[in-house]
Amino acid sequence: MRSVVTGRYPELAGARVTVLDKLTYAGSRANLDPVRPHLELVVGDILDRSLVDALLAATDLVVHFAAESHVDRSIVAAGDFVRTNVLGTQTLLDAALRAGPSGIRFVHVSTDEVYGSIEHGAWDELQPLEPNSPYSASKAGSDLIARAYAQTYGLDVVVTRSSNNYGAYQFPEKLIPLFVTNLMDGHRVPLYGDGLQVRDWLHVDDHCRGVALVATGGRAGEVYNIGGGTGLTNRELTQLLLDACGVGWERVRTVEDRRGHDRRYCVDFGKIRAELGYEPLTSLEVGLGETVRWYAAHRAWWEPLKSR
Repeated sequence: MRSVVTGRYPELAGARVTVLDKLTYAGSRANLDPVRPHLELVVGDILDRSLVDALLAATDLVVHFAAESHVDRSIVAAGDFVRTNVLGTQTLLDAALRAGPSGIRFVHVSTDEVYGSIEHGAWDELQPLEPNSPYSASKAGSDLIARAYAQTYGLDVVVTRSSNNYGAYQFPEKLIPLFVTNLMDGHRVPLYGDGLQVRDWLHVDDHCRGVALVATGGRAGEVYNIGGGTGLTNRELTQLLLDACGVGWERVRTVEDRRGHDRRYCVDFGKIRAELGYEPLTSLEVGLGETVRWYAAHRAWWEPLKSR
């Protein structure tokens, strides 16, 4: 969204941008401060049918990022995830139909976690969905509802599934900002189990560029994986963050592994590369360095979020 209004995507130049956000615990008006004059912020719930109807009546492109997304929270409060991720998606899709399916493109932003865990190789878009957490199950449900609206009603729906994101403005319950901010404050960081879970890391700028490519050039009814091409174990990532913060392994504490913890994620993003020319442009070395420096320079942003 910040990239759209600052002109980084020529194909979306001149777009009038409206942000609908409930501003839950993970939301902040401060996230929009750098671009506030260039967009409209509407504070509301995607489950509010009348509000969503009013907004989509004047919209030709919906990019649906709204979701409860923290796996640990889903384990203790699964209902919140089903309501927002499944019923919220269905509310938006219904509103798109009422506004006129031929006039609205609907990009549903999902996650590689819907595929489950893969021991070797990489998932392509034809991999069956085998989610293992309440979070990933709620996202898989929303993916299938989006597909059904494309097949049943002819709605112009495209689904994206990205690997793990990192970068500026990420709420500090997520692994990278949690570890970085803990280390900056002199605290220890929690490493689940043996730390050998593997994740593919994707800089947020690369993810958003991939979503923009799909929004403007993706084929209706299709799914596109968006990957970073950098697979690391959590131990390897932890070492990089320790090095970046100038501290050692004495600042790490091993904690009991998470229930149902997927062992390895890896997406094949050959489809979006071949059809739309996508490539991840930010190397992990550069991206992690930029991210650590951003959190070091923006204590005023994250300290209130952690204290509450």
